[in-house]
Amino acid sequence: MKLVMAIIKPFKLDEVREALTALGVQGLTVTEVKGYGRQKGQTEIYRGAEYAVNFLPKLKIEVAVPTDQADKVVAAISGAAKTGQIGDGKIFVSSVEQVLRIRTGETDAEAL
Repeated sequence: MKLVMAIIKPFKLDEVREALTALGVQGLTVTEVKGYGRQKGQTEIYRGAEYAVNFLPKLKIEVAVPTDQADKVVAAISGAAKTGQIGDGKIFVSSVEQVLRIRTGETDAEAL
């Protein structure tokens, strides 16, 4: 099993969710996060004063999938989240050793 974690722009969430649903992904976790990468934040003007926003709002999506589906999930997220502009985000894939569904006690692939 793999855990696919993606950091995306907030307005791309619906497109990413639709792309994952089309692949048969049944669940995901979304967390509001802040951070920066190469864009190093941005400068904004508020009430006439200029100030730097060092951390930009992003969304972190986490989805656990069978190993054979991970590449399709990465491609779906990448395609749906891409704007071609700086700050589109990143996707991380890591191995998952064990999954347990608390309600039923199912483990691993059955728990997804």
